[in-house]
Amino acid sequence: MGNIFIKNIKGLLQAGENLPDVVKGSDCNELRVVENAFLALENGSEVVAYGPMTEWEGIDDWRDLEVIDAEGCYVMPAFCDSHTHTVFAKTREEEFVDRIRGLSYEEIALKGGGILNSAQKLGSESETDLYNAAKKRIEKMIAHGTGAVEIKSGYGLSAENELKILRVVKQLKRNMPISIKSTFLGAHAFPIEYQKDHEGYISLLIDEMLPIIEEEELADYIDVFCERNYFSVDEMTRILEAGKKYGLIPKVHVNQFSTMGGVKASIDLDALSVDHLEELNEEDIKALKKGSTIATFLPGCSHFLGIPFGDARRLINENIPFALASDFNPGSSPCFNLLQIWSLACVKMKLTPKEAFNALTINGAAAMGLSKTHGKIKLGASSPIILTHEIPSFEYIPYSYGENTIQRVFTKK
Repeated sequence: MGNIFIKNIKGLLQAGENLPDVVKGSDCNELRVVENAFLALENGSEVVAYGPMTEWEGIDDWRDLEVIDAEGCYVMPAFCDSHTHTVFAKTREEEFVDRIRGLSYEEIALKGGGILNSAQKLGSESETDLYNAAKKRIEKMIAHGTGAVEIKSGYGLSAENELKILRVVKQLKRNMPISIKSTFLGAHAFPIEYQKDHEGYISLLIDEMLPIIEEEELADYIDVFCERNYFSVDEMTRILEAGKKYGLIPKVHVNQFSTMGGVKASIDLDALSVDHLEELNEEDIKALKKGSTIATFLPGCSHFLGIPFGDARRLINENIPFALASDFNPGSSPCFNLLQIWSLACVKMKLTPKEAFNALTINGAAAMGLSKTHGKIKLGASSPIILTHEIPSFEYIPYSYGENTIQRVFTKK
């Protein structure tokens, strides 16, 4: 891919050399906008110049140049989706019908559905089939503005199948044109054969899986589903401490249905993010205020399961940084589209479009360890960039929740 010059941009968003790596408090509602702007890219997405059209001086030695007139359009950094389960075998629409008929997520799980259902379906899938399906999903994500994605295992629940998922993610890292982070979530649920032998499964995770993950460099992060009927705080702590010894940084599922002390325990273990947080108490707030951990809300899950939405407004008032992510998965959030997540956050969580956008970009990058390269537009960066269609305003994007307002996403490959 050659050089690209985008001119007459209605609004160039979050472009600057001194933008923060994390935003919080009242700063969440701040958005840097350059009006009537230009953006010059080399090799697909590497930023070499930007600013008001009146300051464009040209580059004399450019070849293979594509000129795009973006009159009426916005240009912005692509979204960073810091929590997904993109590698899975089959969809679970039958459980969707069960919930319509009145069963809760936890009731479905207790009868063998949920995570265990996905694990059973994944066992018969080859790495090739899983890779091809996930590749198509990521291509759709990119088309809807995702420029970086974290992908968790957790639908294997055996050494063979957890490693299979992580090997698929490693292939995706090599071949896809966006940054991908890999998370080991073997502690997503207890397999049926270990329902009464928690110690046996935890030993399998720590003693058998972690050494192979380190040897093959299969993961960046380690995650645990800390929740009633899943993993206790003590069990989570043991697993995360073991993962850290193998070089994995904690990112944790916590407080989806209950508060058990998992937030504080995760922060004490230097978790990069704590995710879900549909339930929060005073102890959790105090812990989040003391640490640098990014709180991550998943409004797609709240919407789909009919459970509370996270209280992001309280975190803004408490000066605590937070991100938004899709939680894309076949059971509780079958939505990869961060445009939809943006709109949900505005409508259901009462975030302004600017607050939600910052949570999807700058803070989403922070929740993935990508603050230096993603979430903003700056010289030398080559992270993906979004060009919208002609639209009346920035706020129109989450307002028009059924429309794909994205015209094109520029990537490095």
